[in-house]
Amino acid sequence: MRLSLLLDFYGDLLSPRKQELIALYYDEDFSLSEIAEHTGISRQGVRDSIKRSEQELFHLEETLGLVGRFETLQKQLGEISKALNALAENNAQVRAPLQKIVEKLEHLSI
Repeated sequence: MRLSLLLDFYGDLLSPRKQELIALYYDEDFSLSEIAEHTGISRQGVRDSIKRSEQELFHLEETLGLVGRFETLQKQLGEISKALNALAENNAQVRAPLQKIVEKLEHLSI
């Protein structure tokens, strides 16, 4: 799951060849042997390239921290929505405006 987020955020920063190998391996569920046959690279070469790509993605996250910030934001939005829903349940006068706020917050969530 973590690697999927890293790919969403940083995948375009990988070379086109690495993007292709990662896509075949993770998105298309090809085996290393199938990728090797498909691309004309040795099985070991495919494995090494995928591992280097993973390391590159983790390094980008370590440096930039975009995925961590995204996850923190998502968690905070969820907590805010939960608190607003609790307030709306207890107060009929503010229920409609609070529900509109919650809907807007949910649209911010990805």
